[in-house]
Amino acid sequence: MAAQLEFNTSPFAGFPSDQILLSQEERQAYSGDVYSLGVTAAAVLCPKDRPTCAAMVAAASRGGYAVIPRGGGLSYTGGYRPLVEKSVILDTSRLNRILEVNVEDMYITVEAGVTWKQIHDTLTPLGLRLPFFGTFSGAQATIGGGLSNGALFFGTARYGTAADHVLGLAVVLADGRELRTGQRAFANAAKPFYRTCGPDFTGLLTHDSGSFGVKVEATFRVIQAPGFTGHASFVFDGMAAAGAALSAVARSGAVEEAYVFDPESTRKNLLSKGVRHDVGVFWKVVRGERNLFKGLAAGLTLAFAGRSFLPPNAFSLHMTCAARSKAALEADLALCRSICHAQGGTQIAESIPRAVRADLFPAPDAVLDPDGDRWVALNAKVAHSDASRIMAAAEATLAPYQSRMREAGVWMSHLLIAIGQSAFSFEPVFHWKDEWLPVHARSLSEAARARLTPPDANPQARALVEELRQKLVAMFAEFGAASNQLGKTYPYLDALRPESADLARAVKRALDPEGLMNPGVLGLKGK
Repeated sequence: MAAQLEFNTSPFAGFPSDQILLSQEERQAYSGDVYSLGVTAAAVLCPKDRPTCAAMVAAASRGGYAVIPRGGGLSYTGGYRPLVEKSVILDTSRLNRILEVNVEDMYITVEAGVTWKQIHDTLTPLGLRLPFFGTFSGAQATIGGGLSNGALFFGTARYGTAADHVLGLAVVLADGRELRTGQRAFANAAKPFYRTCGPDFTGLLTHDSGSFGVKVEATFRVIQAPGFTGHASFVFDGMAAAGAALSAVARSGAVEEAYVFDPESTRKNLLSKGVRHDVGVFWKVVRGERNLFKGLAAGLTLAFAGRSFLPPNAFSLHMTCAARSKAALEADLALCRSICHAQGGTQIAESIPRAVRADLFPAPDAVLDPDGDRWVALNAKVAHSDASRIMAAAEATLAPYQSRMREAGVWMSHLLIAIGQSAFSFEPVFHWKDEWLPVHARSLSEAARARLTPPDANPQARALVEELRQKLVAMFAEFGAASNQLGKTYPYLDALRPESADLARAVKRALDPEGLMNPGVLGLKGK
């Protein structure tokens, strides 16, 4: 209560009461992510417009409060977990307007709280699309959070990540001023159609975990949506073989998505889906095809494949291709099949990628495992030629802990993703039974809440997961791997060469001289 009383007599007292959350329950919920809770913030600020957002940030700075930007709230690397009580969470989810869709100049401008689903739903009727067009969690994940943390998945194998396609930003700095990047950084520029006239300030302000300011607006380039989409799936004997095939397919440039699931996580997810979900996906597959008969054929293929199409203990590679003509699509699919056969793969029904594309942005029930278990992921981005080495290094790092993991009920899955033609993402995921955090219960759909029972606390497993995470993060750093969602989990400043670290500190001092913007992320400490 003391924190609330102090806050109510602070410079924030004049803001609309419906844009400030002060209850203990709300402050605690907003101060935690999918993995753990942070220090409970003094308040949650929820501006409905950009002038109010700028005024709130300026008031926080004057009052000496740390400002923690937060988007959809589905991260798990501590990016928006406060380190000190004298902090405010700046929730940007109410800044959710589509500001402009320019069909002639091929860009879209949106506020930072807009979700990937909102953008997709807006562009689809116009025959347009973002090149990278969202994450699995795109119904709730915002573009501000995605640009701060390296969002990827849909379209990533061909087009890269969200930050690769943003043309310009508007960012509220610690003192409340609004900084523009891209073409609109120029006084006489009317349209945000270009990114790099001079130094790339837009790139400087992406993947920063909110350390340099609060993103309030972004402009993305758009493309004409491909008219034809197809899928292929193959199974391989072991993760190394599947990873090698993933790299080969990625290098070809023929796919929009390419990803590998391991057998345990695939089996668990398939067994968890109910009949109602299957029927819903069936009709989405039907509607997603260009004509009714083809749609029914695709839906029936999915239905007949059921959940028994995947051989046990197989690592499965799933690919989605998209093109402007049927002939171009078939050529890309044929190339993918040829590559996978040459890599020793066996083709199976393409049920998984077809269902994923049919149900792009489902309810964010995936904040938990299908049976209600907790999970937390790590990621390491490496060159294709280093993929097998980092997977082997991770296995060797965790080998001494296998008996402790079995004792505590901690198990692992793995996700491999192609990023453009030159990067391989290795994502080990820890799973364990444990009490839920506020974000879990708040994010689940009604159906999931009715089906699942919250588990008891499991501090033994939780502590082991944290120990193992730290071991892997240290190994990734030694390897020189890149990561997204840096937050307060992955080393950044300490891993840089001295000259680059000096530049990062200088940028921080220039934009946030008091060190109040999300102190601790990227290793940049506040005063």
